[in-house]
Amino acid sequence: MADNTAESADGATPSEYRPHETTAHYGPEFAAQLAALEAGVSPEEHEVITALPSGSALLIVRRGPNTGARFLLDADVTVAGRHPEADIFLDDVTVSRKHAAFLRSGRSFSVRDLGSLNGTFMAGDRIAETVTLSDGSEVQVGKFHLTFYASRHDLAPSA
Repeated sequence: MADNTAESADGATPSEYRPHETTAHYGPEFAAQLAALEAGVSPEEHEVITALPSGSALLIVRRGPNTGARFLLDADVTVAGRHPEADIFLDDVTVSRKHAAFLRSGRSFSVRDLGSLNGTFMAGDRIAETVTLSDGSEVQVGKFHLTFYASRHDLAPSA
């Protein structure tokens, strides 16, 4: 009697495991980790961002002096500048003494230039008024390129 087991084009029989036909499902935590990796967030930074309490945020220096430095935003007003007593001390001549203010209103944050000589930029555009920050926004203060990360507790749930 002849063997009636059919082989597919790839040589596999119907009862064999075919990885190209397998569907995998991943939870929201895996999706968040993948998005963080694609955004250039290290696993350590991702851990810090996920641990942020509600009503707080984090700025991470992505380019410029002090790359990798992190600054917690947990007050209603946080001033960034070259003055040694600034809440966020950015030591570079391209930064004014009191350059920009990060403002918290409830669970949302915004940034405002404080009349700096070189200006404050968001997504490459010079800001002339207070601008609301969203997760992943890039703010430039002098040579410092800072990425804003909101508390994961305060982000709107995705549909």
